[in-house]
Amino acid sequence: MQINNLIRKTKLKKTQRVGRGGKRGKTSGRGTKGQLARAGRKLRPELRDIIKKLPKLRGRGRNFLKTREKISIAINVSRLSEIFKNGDTVSPETLVLNKVITTKKSSVFPVKILGEGEIDKKLIITGCRVSASAKEKIEKAGGSVK
Repeated sequence: MQINNLIRKTKLKKTQRVGRGGKRGKTSGRGTKGQLARAGRKLRPELRDIIKKLPKLRGRGRNFLKTREKISIAINVSRLSEIFKNGDTVSPETLVLNKVITTKKSSVFPVKILGEGEIDKKLIITGCRVSASAKEKIEKAGGSVK
């Protein structure tokens, strides 16, 4: 009797069920243990984890009552008469050039001209909101509002 002629009494129990058949045995290319080695493994998509970390926007918080409109910069008529010469054009761009107002991230805020003080120069106002009293004083001095 030789060892190759022996027959088992009990059937051999398979300890590993990974990769039935084929050319790769034991772990069948799945490495050893862990979530990635299991059958039916499910990994959460990485993008979902990033999305879950972003804060939810619930309402408007402490600034709920604040307006979303851009706030106008108020400039009085007396200030315009100090800065500009007779016959000049006043616009948000010329106000920035004369350093009366500043820009924020290269965008010019809306400008409103108010009627406080006196004006004695003929100015042409464009691209600005003008109060009724300021309009009256500008037109009285010979200027115009467009």
